[in-house]
Amino acid sequence: MKPYALVVALIGLWPAAAFAHSCPSLMSEIDQAMQTASLSESDSARVKELRATGEEQHKAGDHDASMSSLEEAKALLGL
Repeated sequence: MKPYALVVALIGLWPAAAFAHSCPSLMSEIDQAMQTASLSESDSARVKELRATGEEQHKAGDHDASMSSLEEAKALLGL
């Protein structure tokens, strides 16, 4: 019974781990898009600010906040 409970617990945690590790891929996606984006100065500055904030939040372990910041940056980029 214990091995079964362990497997169930690990499967339950798997999506959280995968979600947390998507922050770097979002940062990379934003970096790629910024190279060719045609944004206003204020939107460009906001994207850069959100991207930096998202990276800081990721490094601090606050992946929910990081994903929120990075998704907002993506939206400004039209991704």
